[in-house]
Amino acid sequence: MLRTALRNVLAHKARLVMTVLAVGLGVAFISGSLVFADSTTAAYRASMSRDYADVAVSVTAKSPPGASEAEQYGALDDVLVHKLSAVPGVASVRPAADGSVTLSAKDGTPMRPGSKMGRFGAAYVPGPGGTDGRHPLTAGRAPRDGGEVALDRGTAAAGGYVLGDTVTLAKDGPVLRMRLVGLVSTGDGRVNAGGTLAVFDKGTAQKSFASPGHYNRIDLSAKAGTGQPLLAERVTAMLPADRAEATTGAAQAEQQSVFVNGKIHSYARLPVLFAVVSLFIGTLLIVNTFTMLVAGRSREIALLRAIGATRRQVVRSVLAEAAVVGLAASVLGFAVGLGVAVALPGVLGTSDDLMPDGPLVIGPTTVLASVVVGVGVTVLAAWLPSRRAARIAPVEAMRTVGQAPSGMASRVRACVGLVVVAVGVGLLFSLGDADSATDENLRTALFGAGLLVLGLITTAPLLAAPVIRSLGRFTTRFGVVGDLARENTLRDPRRTAATAATLLISTALVSGLAVIDQSSSRALDAQAAAGLSADYVISARDTTTAVASADLRRVADVPGVRTSSAVADSTIDADGLVKTISGVDPETVGEVMRLRFLSGSAEHLRPGTIAVSQSFARDRHVTTGERVRAGIGPGTGDRDESYTVVGVYRDNPTAQDVIGYRTDVQQRGFLHDSVQRILVRTADGAVSPDLEKRLRAAVSDSPLLKVQSRAQLVREQAGVAGDLMTMVFGLLAVGVLISGLGMVNTLAMAVSERTREIGVLRAIGMDRGGVRRMILLEAVGVAAFGTLLGLAGGLFGAWKVSGLAGGAIPQYTFSPPWGTLACVVLLSLCVGAVAAVLPARRAAALSPLRAVTQS
Repeated sequence: MLRTALRNVLAHKARLVMTVLAVGLGVAFISGSLVFADSTTAAYRASMSRDYADVAVSVTAKSPPGASEAEQYGALDDVLVHKLSAVPGVASVRPAADGSVTLSAKDGTPMRPGSKMGRFGAAYVPGPGGTDGRHPLTAGRAPRDGGEVALDRGTAAAGGYVLGDTVTLAKDGPVLRMRLVGLVSTGDGRVNAGGTLAVFDKGTAQKSFASPGHYNRIDLSAKAGTGQPLLAERVTAMLPADRAEATTGAAQAEQQSVFVNGKIHSYARLPVLFAVVSLFIGTLLIVNTFTMLVAGRSREIALLRAIGATRRQVVRSVLAEAAVVGLAASVLGFAVGLGVAVALPGVLGTSDDLMPDGPLVIGPTTVLASVVVGVGVTVLAAWLPSRRAARIAPVEAMRTVGQAPSGMASRVRACVGLVVVAVGVGLLFSLGDADSATDENLRTALFGAGLLVLGLITTAPLLAAPVIRSLGRFTTRFGVVGDLARENTLRDPRRTAATAATLLISTALVSGLAVIDQSSSRALDAQAAAGLSADYVISARDTTTAVASADLRRVADVPGVRTSSAVADSTIDADGLVKTISGVDPETVGEVMRLRFLSGSAEHLRPGTIAVSQSFARDRHVTTGERVRAGIGPGTGDRDESYTVVGVYRDNPTAQDVIGYRTDVQQRGFLHDSVQRILVRTADGAVSPDLEKRLRAAVSDSPLLKVQSRAQLVREQAGVAGDLMTMVFGLLAVGVLISGLGMVNTLAMAVSERTREIGVLRAIGMDRGGVRRMILLEAVGVAAFGTLLGLAGGLFGAWKVSGLAGGAIPQYTFSPPWGTLACVVLLSLCVGAVAAVLPARRAAALSPLRAVTQS
């Protein structure tokens, strides 16, 4: 029986290759995701190992929230450095003044502007030999004063800088211009993965990142034989308990490890999702393939049963064949998965969030998972057809006529399918009143959509006859060939449904996501400019950076500017409800923001008052005229004040959740007395490159600030969603590819089964072109059937989740992209047509006499 199974595998090499490819693609995503996760984790850990390799204990500042920089870092000075160097077991002490600084490239383009990490600044701290071991010089010299800077080699190359150039940079305020005097190297994996590093003289770094004469960290290395816990205990005894604390290097590495694990898990989630989809589609293909294989070999199986083979042996033979196919698919999928793992960092990483380089890590778990998934999926998919074949009596199977499924089985399947569809539809309808994308609602939507698609697959045989007959109106135009194609498609509804199932899934996913993409893009476009009357927005990257005060005056004086209104952004905490607040000027806010007040007005804003958005008022249960206890800015627990609500306005992304008086927000913001945005209204709404250039010059071409027109804001919002959806559609193309393989496989086996029938048609006068057209029309009919069901499921699912998307984006409306959907339909029909090419050529090449005489 084993030899029989192996012979059957090798007897149909083309069929074997297509089935292996279908399963192998799913395995490739699984293995590629696991190798990517292991490799990236190892690269991060290697980077951390280098970062903490010579750090046994780190001493950091410990101070109450709201303390000034002098108070926060007051304990970490040269006096403490000298004391720590005398602690028993300490080999060396290295003080550090590190922080974040943003650079502009030589052409003025900000480097890594959207990243909150990866923009490093550090002090050049010479050791006993006069050099800094952490930042060794490779060219030039170390910076000596506040007008000089050194860059790591990668940063200088990325920015186009050479020694002697003027480097433009900023920390959190005014733009600085320094001369590049040196190039350094670093073992920091974050920098080597695409981050930037600027190195300053010690005094400049202390002033920028700590306070003059102080550090923000002191690293200690241990002598041989001194453990980190023991050294940390000794160091702690030397520290002022209320102003500094000691942490072992191992503890710091462990904290970073938790962050890395979460980061990698989120990156690997999307490829794993599509691995599951690919494997599900591949499973349907295998079930269909082995069902047809077993049906085609019914006489062979009957003969084996007649000469003594038991049902169990027949089942084992088919499962052995499936195991061989699965093993081949696992090997192929694992090999392709290595390529996927190499490509994923470039696909998932961005210019602002690069991933560290490192060798591929192939663990035993990955290899085992590939084999288990590939073989397990294939064997499980083949188990049901094998059992069905083993139950057929030998004499019954000897008949030349195929065995149709029993009426009872068809009725049971139809009933089960209708119940599953009803449950899925019911779950989606239950979201009709949902207005927020909570985790529970998202799970309900995903589960309901999955049940709907599964139900459509189950009921597809029931729907095949009426749909195919309706489509037959088009095939009848091809005469007898079209009629034969329609009847051949209707001959076995289960086979037609199984063949169409793969396209059904792909079309449902693509059409549903296309609708959500179109609707979301339009909503984001509307949201980006919603509530904005200003023609330009000059904004800081986050609330921890600011627009310089001098820039406010220069922007107002730019020719062509009619109104400029400064906005201070921060957070507000009202009894644990933390929201964003915009500090505005009541006199000018009406010119730069479109505020639709339900009650009250922004004109009544004064110190001690706020206006709130409709959603904030609903969540906090407040109305105009009431007083609210709240705290603005960080560390507000003991600084809550009473604010009078002077108005409630419709939700507005420009105004954010709460509007306050600008002075109130500035005094309590993350950066004292700062603003984060300038909204600019131009004369006659003029927008031009020259005006944008003048506005950039007014803010000193700061790399911390963005200068964007309303149209640019819209494009930026759409770009984020567009990049994500492009990646999603690219991954879904794998499902379409598997669908095509499935149709090729099914049509090829159908041609093999109907060899005598095709021979008779040729014998009575049908030419080769007619045979090819018949097979082509069959494939297009099956593709159209699967496409229509998938399109219906995808559109319905996208329609019912509109409420969830509307909760996240108020401007969201159900907007089907009819052009895209038409392309989806056309692509699906093309998949069917292309899938029929090889089977049709094979059928047309059959010799009539040999085909008729074939048993």
